[in-house]
Order: sequence, then C-alpha cells, then structure tokens
Amino acid sequence: MASAAGPGPYILAIDNGTQSVRALLFDRDGNLAAKAQVFLEAYYSDHPGWAEHDADGYWQAVCAACQQLWRGTDINKSLVAGVAVTTQRGTVVNVDEEGQPLRPAITWLDQRSTRDIPPLAPWWRAAFRATRLDGTITYFRREAEINWISAHQPDVWRRTHKFLLLSGFLNHRLCGKYIDSTGSQVAYIPFDYKRHAWAGRFDWKWQALAIQRSMLPELVAPGTRMGAITASAAAATGILEGTPLLAAAADKACEVLGAGCVEPHVACLSYGTTATINTTNRKYVEVTRFIPPYPAAMPGAYSTEVQIFRGYWMVNWFKEQFGDRERAAAAEDGTGLSAEALFDRLVDAVPPGSMGLMLQPYWSPGIKVPGPEAKGAMIGFGDVHTRAHIYRAILEGLAYALREGKERIERRSGIAITELRIAGGGSQSDAAMQLTADIFGLPAARAHVYESSGLGAAIAASVGLGWHADFPAAVQAMTRKGKVFQPHPEHRKIYEQLYRRVYQKMYARLQPLYREIADITGYPE
Repeated sequence: MASAAGPGPYILAIDNGTQSVRALLFDRDGNLAAKAQVFLEAYYSDHPGWAEHDADGYWQAVCAACQQLWRGTDINKSLVAGVAVTTQRGTVVNVDEEGQPLRPAITWLDQRSTRDIPPLAPWWRAAFRATRLDGTITYFRREAEINWISAHQPDVWRRTHKFLLLSGFLNHRLCGKYIDSTGSQVAYIPFDYKRHAWAGRFDWKWQALAIQRSMLPELVAPGTRMGAITASAAAATGILEGTPLLAAAADKACEVLGAGCVEPHVACLSYGTTATINTTNRKYVEVTRFIPPYPAAMPGAYSTEVQIFRGYWMVNWFKEQFGDRERAAAAEDGTGLSAEALFDRLVDAVPPGSMGLMLQPYWSPGIKVPGPEAKGAMIGFGDVHTRAHIYRAILEGLAYALREGKERIERRSGIAITELRIAGGGSQSDAAMQLTADIFGLPAARAHVYESSGLGAAIAASVGLGWHADFPAAVQAMTRKGKVFQPHPEHRKIYEQLYRRVYQKMYARLQPLYREIADITGYPE
C-alpha cells in the first residue's frame, strides 16, 4: 500500500479487532506506510448468548497478517524500531503453565452469566446495601467470566496458570512474558480503575471474583518497553528477533488517541461495531454512576465513555438484510464504485429527519444504559417511507444516542465539548459525517487515517522509543484533522426539534412496554 510515508524508521502496530487483524507500519509523522489485513473466523456459539473464538486462531491471524505485510511492501524489516499491540476489549483467555490455551477465548460479545458466585463477607454485603450498590456488585459478580469458568469448568480453572485478556495473550506470544498494559484492562477483573493497577489487598473484588493475584500478568503503563520479540515469535511473524515490544492500550482507547483527542473538550465518536463517544480527562469522572471510566491510552488519564452496544453493527445488519441491490450494482460496475458509495446515495435521497421516522438504537440485550430492559424501536412509519428512510433513520438514531452521551459527559465533567473527531468504519461515509455534524451542531472532523486505533498504538510506542517527548507532543506530531464537515443551519434546526421534542422522550414513554415485553417473553432475561 503506497502512502506519503518517509524513509523510516517505522513502528509496527498490530490491531486485533472483532472482525479482522491488521498489521500496520507507521512513520514518525503518523503516516501509514503499509498495511495488511487478515479476516477472522466469526465467533461461534455452542449455547444461546455465548460468543467464543479459538484463542490460537487469534495468534495465527496475527502471524498471517505480519507475513502478508512483508510480502506486500518494500520496507525492510530492519527499519521497524518497535512493535505495539492493540486489541478488542474484554476478550479473555485461560492458559496453562506452558502458555497454551485451556479453552476457547470468551469474547466481549458473550452474554453468559452465573448465579454460582463466591460469597462476600457480611461487612461488605452490609456496606453495599447501605450505599445501594448491592445490585451493581451482584451484576458484576454474575457477569464475570472468571466466576463462570470457576463454577462451570472447575477442571479448566484448576489448570489455569494465567488468566489473560487477549492483549496479554498476544504480548506473551510475542515476547515470552506475562505482561500487559494498564490501558488494556477493560473487563470483569480485579482492576482498580482509579489507580490503574491491580486492586489493593483488601479490595472487595478479591472476594467477588474466584481468582488469585498470581494468576494475573504484570501491568505497565502505555509507552513502557515490555520486552523484545523472541526467536519463536520472529519465526512465526517475520518480525526481526529482538525488536522492542511496547505497551499500547485497548482498541477504543488507542482510537481516541489516534484521532487526536487528548483534551476533555474534544470528543471522539467511534462508528464501529460498538458505537462510542469518548473524551480524555485527567480527572476521574464516572459518566454513569458507579461505572468507572476506562483507562486512556495516555498514562494517568481516563477515558470517559458512553457506549451504544452493537452500534454500527446495525448498519451492517441493514446492508445484509436490505442491501442486495447496492451490493449487486457495485459488483457489476466496472468503474470501481463501492457498495458503500451507493448506500450514501440512499441517505442523500431522503431529507434530514427521515420524514419523521425515528429510531432508538438499543438493538441488543445486555445494554445497561439507559436500562437493562431497553430494546430497539422505530416509530413514525407512514406509507411514504422506504428502505432509504429506514437506513437514514438508523444513522440518525445512532447520532441522537451519541449526542445524548455527549450531554451526559458534559454534565458529569463540567466541561463543554466543542470539537468532534470521528473514527471507525462509519467515518468513511460522507453522509454519516454530515448528519453527525448537523445533529450535534458542531464541526465533525474525520481522523486523518482510517486506522486510528493502530495509529494510537504507534503513538504510544513512539513515546516509549523516545521519538517524542511525551504523549501530547506525539499526538501533535502524528495526528491531524482530515476532512471537516460543518453543520448545515437548516438541517440543524430540524434535528434540534426532533432530538428535544421526540427522541429524548422516547425511552421514558417506551420503557414500561419494554418491561412488559420482557415479562411476557423472558427476553432479555
């Protein structure tokens, strides 16, 4: 892949997402010099709600992506100064004393839970009841993969030497050490989200989770050198033995960094499988009460995040269910026209507001905000509406939900958000970018490279290698705005009324019906 990248040196960022693994070479100015992508096998479900993946399959995809990278570029491997890994969050792997997986990885999409949980001491139970946290703590204990495996697969748990997130598993395969970044710790684990360290000795999490400290990896801050590529990893990946491996962070945190969002007034909207809005803050701010902010990719900082679970998954769902016409037209077109460009035409064929068709994007059970009973809803149908209106309404509904998240972040942090940076697959749609600017009433800037999470990992590595003095300096040197979309005044007026007078009232009006549906059908539990 050709680019404007300089002669080197380079950082190799390995980005293990939900759907694919990318091996990416970035130069010191944040230019993408080369890229290889290997698609992952889909997760599988042996039981309803489960989502598992072959753990070794992740490593094999990393090796394949790296080998494909070397075949597709003239850049010499000796010019790679360091390697950094960023991965999907919340995917866990149990390994034995030889570092071999004992069971499939449980992915972040998994919805299993268990009622067989470790008992809490009476004083903890009393304290949580007094502070009305008992429901939140019980939810944490039931959702934790640690407790499910301990209760339902005790033999696997007895043989577990280390319990790792996917990032820690890949780090071990690359450098031979059980080590991970504090910026990658997003899961039901005994992590102190305020101190960015494993929980203290007397923390309640050690009682709530059936795990010992010895089963967890060493933690270091983003930008720290963790080790070097081993001979066996070099043979498998083609990376030169001895190349430094540096700590990065989870994919969302890296995406925020790669989009250039290091100040609390700049929000990063991620239009990916899970749609999110994030800001980076040096203060510990719980945007949703009792849900801690996740670690940022910048040491000592917090990522204040609101999620729309399976956000842009809905866009892909629409394309699969109703987009045969555009996919077929793109395949038959001889000019290189993409199906995505044709879907943008669908959006452009419909006026802002989709002629009153309104969508609430709570498409998946497991969503906890605004509430566990929330469901997807679309209201306002009439005989004028077509699939184009539905498609635009999906994009608008996601933007409404993220704007709601923006306003919650502003209330909790006391800081107004004045700039938007957009990353993720959906950011490549001009139509999505424009309606986002219109709904938020703010300029929306596309990140300068599509591979923002990989760039964030490269930024962390660049600081560790001494290329830049600190993280803000690295962000200034390696990120910049891409195309900027300005809000259209007339469109903004329409969206403001629909948002205030309709969208913000939908959940409260529909919540009682969602509860009745759950009571009658048992879905979600």
